Amino acid sequence: MEHTVQRTVIAPPGRLNLPSLRELWGAREVAVRLAQRDIIVRYRQTIFGVTWVIAQPLVSAGVFTVVFGQIADLSTGDDRIPYFLFTLAGMLAWNLFNGSLGKASGSMVGNQSLVQKVFFPRLLVPISSLASVVVDFLVALVLAIVLLFVYGINPGWPVLLLPVWIVLVLMIGTGIGLAAAAYMVKYRDVGYVLPWLVQILLYASPVAYALSEVPANLRWLFDINPITWFLECFRWSLLGTEAPVAWQVVALVVAAPLILLVGTLVFQKNEREFADFI
Repeated sequence: MEHTVQRTVIAPPGRLNLPSLRELWGAREVAVRLAQRDIIVRYRQTIFGVTWVIAQPLVSAGVFTVVFGQIADLSTGDDRIPYFLFTLAGMLAWNLFNGSLGKASGSMVGNQSLVQKVFFPRLLVPISSLASVVVDFLVALVLAIVLLFVYGINPGWPVLLLPVWIVLVLMIGTGIGLAAAAYMVKYRDVGYVLPWLVQILLYASPVAYALSEVPANLRWLFDINPITWFLECFRWSLLGTEAPVAWQVVALVVAAPLILLVGTLVFQKNEREFADFI
């Protein structure tokens, strides 16, 4: 009786040290298990469960509506769109970016026991952490779609491009998160500095206010901000606001994969040292 012996060939990394798609696919079960665990743990022993996912963007949008729409008396730039819905759309895109960044950046430290004991492509850890972020986003997106019908907002054909912007936002958040995860293993200070920087970025980006409300002398700072690019694209597709500037759309399409690539390379470069520092 013949026995088939499976050979495992360990090859040195290439010049760019890109992850092996064959290894990632071979260990896909690990990613699935990690993703399932994250989703289950997120809602385990919670009284309201998914309600928290819906409440978070609603409350944030409500607060921003009062502060920026009522007290500051800012405009959405489109009389058809209520300020609450305008802000909610911005919060959806922001939460997707912030969630993917936060989950990916803290994934290695959060799974340190697994990283130390089991050998598998470490890149699967931050990738699997995105599952709960996507689930949360989709739940909140359904709520936003319901509100579109309530307010009678018809975004038109740009809504077909919404999946494209979602993927690009995930690329940006994950790319930055991968680089942050690699350095957080060595320097835990990253875990303290990153949320602070993200909080600043929230108010320095047109999440809760329209780009048209930004003073002319500061407009260039917002124009070169990638967060602005995907916020404008996201609102255009979801709410039917004014189309974003063409060069910003092109910049977003180019920058998002590039950020993901750079983040992946940084992660792969430091992967061998993870077990030593964790």
